[in-house]
Amino acid sequence: MQLRRKLARAMGRAITDFDMIADGDRILCAVSGGKDSYALHALLIDLARRAPVRFSVIAVNIDQGHPGYPGHLLSDYMAAGGHEFRMISEDTYSIVTEKIPENKTYCSLCSRLRRGILYRVARELGCSKIALGHHRDDAVTTLLLNLIFAGQLKSMPPKLISDDGDNVVIRPLIYCAEAELAAFAAEERFPIIPCDLCGSQENLQRKAVSRLLAELDERHPGTRQNMLAALGNVRPSHLFDTGLWKRLGLEVAREEGSASSQAGADAPAPEVLPVGHLLRNLA
Repeated sequence: MQLRRKLARAMGRAITDFDMIADGDRILCAVSGGKDSYALHALLIDLARRAPVRFSVIAVNIDQGHPGYPGHLLSDYMAAGGHEFRMISEDTYSIVTEKIPENKTYCSLCSRLRRGILYRVARELGCSKIALGHHRDDAVTTLLLNLIFAGQLKSMPPKLISDDGDNVVIRPLIYCAEAELAAFAAEERFPIIPCDLCGSQENLQRKAVSRLLAELDERHPGTRQNMLAALGNVRPSHLFDTGLWKRLGLEVAREEGSASSQAGADAPAPEVLPVGHLLRNLA
């Protein structure tokens, strides 16, 4: 129960910081059968029952045609809990394995196909938001992946709108640590469905970066949490994006700690409140 409360507080903080949920929202919760999406669904259901704003949650799983896919585990779990649920059958497995050579990673194409299906289904079900189960560790891993392999300084946005303008994607678990989500999933005994398609590819860049972060965190505890904090504590004038400088009207960087830097664009971000207004009365 203590772990559930901790995760709920972190999720409430993210929801409040980025205005993720509005009164009357119908949220499509994408549930893959992994620990993170199970946790997201459980926490959103809890919040929907107790929050001062009214919103509903429908869980959606995509059966992508993987051989031997045990979708019944998820269907049985949702039925036992009386949760609104849809399983969508789309054979993306054949497309991915046909288009991508065996020694290459499937994740990019698989993710794009799955996201397109979710966008379509969200429209069909009348959903105003799509909730994904990405967490803190996903965010900092993506930050390093983009920095090292793409030459970009960016991570996963907590909230985004699709290219077609029809779908809003939210990531309510973006402040939650993966280890705590894993412990919560074990406590709740979620019937986990492994991703055998990409889980068998051990040389993914993401896995290599995740191992690096785990090693850094072991040597220097708090590394991942500090990286998450850095994503919310940006100093634009200490980066080299000339377009950003122009948009912000920056002409020169100032030394850290100077009075003028504290008053301008380089002022520290305000401290994040420990509990968002959605959970103010729920502790």
